[in-house]
Amino acid sequence: MKTIKFYLIILFLGSIISNSMAQTTTTTNPLYDSGWHLNVRGGYDIIPMYDNNTPYIDYKGGLELGATVNYYWNWIGIGADFDYIKNKPKSTYPTDNLFFGTNQITNFSLSEDGITRIFYGIGPSFKYQKNNRFSAEFWLRGGLASIKGGRTELTGTLPGTPPTTTLLNFHAGYDESTVFSGKAQLQANYWITDGFGIHAGVYYMRHFGVEELVDPTYGISAGYYGFTNDVDVNNLSSTGFVARQDACNCDISSIGVFAGLSFRFPQKQEVKEECNECQLCPVCGKNHALPMCACLTCGCKLSITAKDKFSNEILPDTDIILVNSSGQTVSSGKTNGYGVVIFDNVKPDTYSIKGKLYKVNLQDGTVDKSEFENCSKNNGIIEKEILYADEDFVLKGSVLECNSTKSIEGANINLKGKTVQTQDNTISDKDGKYLFHVNQKTDYILKGNKDGYFSNEVELTTNDYNRSKSLFIDFKMCIDPCGKAIRLNNIIFNLAKWDILPASEADLNYVVKLLQQNPKIKVELSSHTDSRASKPYNQTLSQKRAQSSVNYIVGKGIAADRIIARGAGETELLNKCADGIPCTEAEHTINRRTEFKVICQ
Repeated sequence: MKTIKFYLIILFLGSIISNSMAQTTTTTNPLYDSGWHLNVRGGYDIIPMYDNNTPYIDYKGGLELGATVNYYWNWIGIGADFDYIKNKPKSTYPTDNLFFGTNQITNFSLSEDGITRIFYGIGPSFKYQKNNRFSAEFWLRGGLASIKGGRTELTGTLPGTPPTTTLLNFHAGYDESTVFSGKAQLQANYWITDGFGIHAGVYYMRHFGVEELVDPTYGISAGYYGFTNDVDVNNLSSTGFVARQDACNCDISSIGVFAGLSFRFPQKQEVKEECNECQLCPVCGKNHALPMCACLTCGCKLSITAKDKFSNEILPDTDIILVNSSGQTVSSGKTNGYGVVIFDNVKPDTYSIKGKLYKVNLQDGTVDKSEFENCSKNNGIIEKEILYADEDFVLKGSVLECNSTKSIEGANINLKGKTVQTQDNTISDKDGKYLFHVNQKTDYILKGNKDGYFSNEVELTTNDYNRSKSLFIDFKMCIDPCGKAIRLNNIIFNLAKWDILPASEADLNYVVKLLQQNPKIKVELSSHTDSRASKPYNQTLSQKRAQSSVNYIVGKGIAADRIIARGAGETELLNKCADGIPCTEAEHTINRRTEFKVICQ
């Protein structure tokens, strides 16, 4: 079980360290390649292992406190450790219903003294630092430890005249001041600031040949009263007490976890104001013929911002590549939410900056080799802009289910010019989003199609947008699923009548247009009443009203077999207002309605 715990700890810590090593985009600052590191920590010594052959004593974990100081020369260094560890022995000797022959042992007395281990060690340290935020360290230490305490004594009383006290389980403990010891430690650091961070890790410590005490009273180092056999642990053996008089020089080891605070004090590098001669870069080991001391950074950072030429908007998600004077692509990336991408460690050369947003190329930018001479004066950064100069709008749309926030994936979106001969198609993504390039001062018709839905045409005019203020047009459209009941709010009838009134024609014409746009669908048109009047009367009245609506639609050229009239009467009320329940006029109005439901083929 202890071995399983150890491997789980190693696996967990390894995942933290591998994640820190996987961080990208930042080059290690040379100021942190060497210098002093200080760590203070607190933890738990979770798996103590005492090889002292005491079968009825277990050793429990406890507090671990420590501090470490390291000095690094780049990735390798030397350090010193201090650790304070507290363990506690635990007697596991069985005392329930314990007998010696026919006599039961009673009045047990148990003392368990804690064990204190103090370790001082020195040894090599190794550091992996991908950037200024994450680092991993591995230390090996050798040194001396003091180990004191651990006396464990269990006694019981045998009946008799007088009663006698007998020693049942015993270990004299330790009192060693100079034990040769070794330690290995692995930890991961996260640097919150340049000089302060937090860390977590795991350690393994071993003390070699720890000599046990010999108790002056009993004259033994350890012992226990055995049992009649391995099965009968409730009856002491008549053979007596099993004692060990010679002290054992046995190893003690433990595994623990910890977390704490990290501090670093980097060795500052001298930067000269003028470097007129080619110098050897102490970081990358190459010569740089630069007038200024940018050689110490092995290149400059290149910060590129993508913007729209007309509206000056920043452009996230723009693909950027950097091409050197030989025509080779040396770096590539995508702008962040602020429209910026940063390339680190760019060597002096003449570069071309190329960008592309939604398949449209941006105007190329350039970086002249001479600009690298002054980048050290600008915190090592060269800043550039490249511009999106296309005069069209970018229509960033989304398609939703009508009267819902549910996005529709896989909808076929058709864009057709209303006043110009143009047409385009695309498919909505998993978030229901789609994109088109649209001209200025142009009218369009958008139509969405998907199996299980019926299409809905909407009009869009770019006359409502100013290209000098925005590149993007955000536009939402909706489509409805087949079988969904859609209310027509403006179809009204006079009391007890079913004639189509002029106020109802706009909604009915909407259904006509829908059937014309979707030649493969059928429509069920239903009329509903409230609960007032008798049920047979309401059923007949609603059927006549539904049929009048259907007749109107058929009169507009729609085939009669594509639309069904259904009178629902008062059978599908939307609220509590059934027969005999008092309701307001407004509540009854909710139930008086005309709806249509699309039936997809």
